[in-house]
Amino acid sequence: MFGRLCTSVLAFGVLMATAGHAGAQQDFPNKPIRMIVPYVAGGATDALARLFAAKFQSQMKVAVIIENRAGAGGNIGTDAVAKSAPDGYTVLFNINGQAISPSIYKSLPFDADRDFIRVTQLVSTSTVVVVNPKVPARNLKELVALAKSKPGVLNYGSTGIGNSLHLSMELLKRETGTDIQMVPFRGDAPLFQSLLTGDIEIALVPTSAAKPQIEAGSVAAIGITTAKRSPTLPDVPTIAEQGLPDFIVSGWMGLFLPAGTPHDIVERYWLETRSAIEAPDMLERLAAMELQPVGSSPQEFDAVYFADRERFAKVIKEANIPLQE
Repeated sequence: MFGRLCTSVLAFGVLMATAGHAGAQQDFPNKPIRMIVPYVAGGATDALARLFAAKFQSQMKVAVIIENRAGAGGNIGTDAVAKSAPDGYTVLFNINGQAISPSIYKSLPFDADRDFIRVTQLVSTSTVVVVNPKVPARNLKELVALAKSKPGVLNYGSTGIGNSLHLSMELLKRETGTDIQMVPFRGDAPLFQSLLTGDIEIALVPTSAAKPQIEAGSVAAIGITTAKRSPTLPDVPTIAEQGLPDFIVSGWMGLFLPAGTPHDIVERYWLETRSAIEAPDMLERLAAMELQPVGSSPQEFDAVYFADRERFAKVIKEANIPLQE
């Protein structure tokens, strides 16, 4: 039920029962917590952050205040957390863009690897490759064949240079040996408009955003990029089951604390996260948002983070994607 919640949870629960951890839990928290979201209010990341903030507030018995500090691809808010006191009262709610930033920006005011403790991956997100219905392809094999017959002719839409959607599509191009041109858009709405009108033929987009269009027949789904099919779109096959077994790409959202935060506080946040995502109302909300609850340990989150760091750095280099200011 809970994604990659693993056997280490039991051992961790035993550790948390010790006297040393109990003392830390009694002392923390005793004042409001700032949860910094490095994106604008009203977006998908902000919406999920507010759900978790409400749960943390109820569970930890202190106010949890959302602070949206958008700008520079999420780097402004991220930098604020990197430079905050490592006392647990400032927490970063961020997406997998944090694992991409070191490779796509010429310089950063923080060290994305060393200035943070990766507390827990909260959820995983899925994406889906879709096409305009007039495109004569309904599966990956047909799409690849079409692209190879028209190298450099087909276009795909992307909501930003260097974000995970852009890089995932570039990875798919590399894996299939196809030449498809990227067209940048400022958000999902103009991208979908161009896809519906046929100005672009292909897009790799969040499953949650594409689901209504798929169900209405406005776009045709080629494949889900995660390891398993979406429970709400069971008839859409994964990319992996269509001949690319190693092509498994999922996004994530997670919690980060400044480096130097005491170990007991890091563990406290992990347990509070697990309690939050086990709540029936939270599971229902996450399912409606096409999000899979995870609640991984800091060690497991480290593994996911650095795997993405390596994977996307390689894509950026091999696709000759220019570094951003």
